[in-house]
Amino acid sequence: MRKLENSELERKSIEAFKEAEKTPISIVLDDIRSLHNIGSVFRTADAFLIEKIYLCGITAIPPNKEINKTALGATETVSWEYNPDVLEIIKKLKEENIAVLAIEQVENSIFLQDYKIEKNKKYALVFGNEVHGVSQEAVAICNGSIEIPQLGTKHSLNISVSAGIVVWDLFKKMKWNL
Repeated sequence: MRKLENSELERKSIEAFKEAEKTPISIVLDDIRSLHNIGSVFRTADAFLIEKIYLCGITAIPPNKEINKTALGATETVSWEYNPDVLEIIKKLKEENIAVLAIEQVENSIFLQDYKIEKNKKYALVFGNEVHGVSQEAVAICNGSIEIPQLGTKHSLNISVSAGIVVWDLFKKMKWNL
């Protein structure tokens, strides 16, 4: 076994990325404090050809040196938009017939492994503040909630880790019908 060289990875150019068919998932980041978390989510979005990232509330926007440290150029490939009002974005997405899901521990949430995707459906995943999570107001207007099961004492994951887990799970269900 040998490690692949960068030249063997068949990386897309920025232009090829922008023209590629996207995974029907958008990510909504609301009140994310950590610039490194924002950058990490951009990288995850790039890796899985995510349609768009919505940056809301206090979430910082590119260009930003600290976001770029972890995004490593993904802010140039992934489409993004800023809106200070997460509720406005959620309502807009729902009007576009996109299933908006809070990634949060709430009553009647569905564990990630049990969540079934619908073919030809678009999804938006709402991730909230590192301390307070997705706001109750946002949870109340989402179509549902997905929860990542956790067995330890913290019952809390870093936002960028949560985004990676949820996006990967939905991506594989969409791509390979798992």
